[in-house]
Amino acid sequence: MANPNSSKSALYGGLLANVGIAVSKFVAAYFTRSSAMLSEGIHSLVDSGNAVLLLYGMSRSQRPADARHPFGRSKELYFWGLIVAVLIFSIGGGMSFYEGIKHIEHPEPLTDPLWNYVVLGVSIAFEGWALFLAMKALYQMEGAREAGFWKTLRLSRDPAVFASVLENLAAVVGLVVALLGVYFGHMLNNPFLDGAASIVIGVLLMLVAVFLVARTRALLVGEGADEATLAGLAGIINQEPAVGSQARTPLTMYLGPSDVVLALDVNFNPQLTAAEVAQAIDRLQDNIRAQYPEFKRIFIEAHSVSARERTETAAAPR
Repeated sequence: MANPNSSKSALYGGLLANVGIAVSKFVAAYFTRSSAMLSEGIHSLVDSGNAVLLLYGMSRSQRPADARHPFGRSKELYFWGLIVAVLIFSIGGGMSFYEGIKHIEHPEPLTDPLWNYVVLGVSIAFEGWALFLAMKALYQMEGAREAGFWKTLRLSRDPAVFASVLENLAAVVGLVVALLGVYFGHMLNNPFLDGAASIVIGVLLMLVAVFLVARTRALLVGEGADEATLAGLAGIINQEPAVGSQARTPLTMYLGPSDVVLALDVNFNPQLTAAEVAQAIDRLQDNIRAQYPEFKRIFIEAHSVSARERTETAAAPR
């Protein structure tokens, strides 16, 4: 689970970098008539808007629970993460692809590339800094360094983190592609290469958007904890002396990056009194939260292994 402060730092860092970079790219595109530079300007502008939307989603997700939203609003972040993915695909990828096609159909002679080289060099430095902040937040997940980059990215439940990482990674790669398009376009006196670079940038953004849509969709429809976490929960339950057996696999669902619902169906030893069962439930809650603080709401249905009457206790979150 990433630190929320690191997530915000990554978003604010990316926002500041992209606003300045977008302005400089549009100015360079105006003077040099470069399609790839125009696409990169659109890309940075979209990234700036996406950072604002994710920050808005983070703010909304932290609102307290009320009568109409008894489980809080943690899923707001997942909703806005999905909107960001759609914007990357439609505006970022779509417009870049369109600009590339238009430039190939109606090529314009490229002027002095000095503006492009200066802006692209500065942009790579700033985007690299924003990517560093996003990667730092990503690797704060438990076990991230052992799991590796791609697995950690797939396991992350925080759109503010994995969207920032992919956006900034795509930005750095896109800048390199734009730089190559401008360089070879001038060296070979072939403006079509500049348009081709714009198309490549568009396709890259669309691929990033497809991944983000798939990831946020899984979280919106109710993704549960991973196998390692479920195994850890089973270990905590089995270590409780009052437990006779665990009736079924724990049921979990992510409401937000640090807000998970847990439902347990546990068989307690038949000789225990109702008071002793209640005490065992309290111990289970405390032990689970000590190791997995993201489980904000824990509900336990308690059964006696062989007693005639069934004891049911719903443990409300404290």
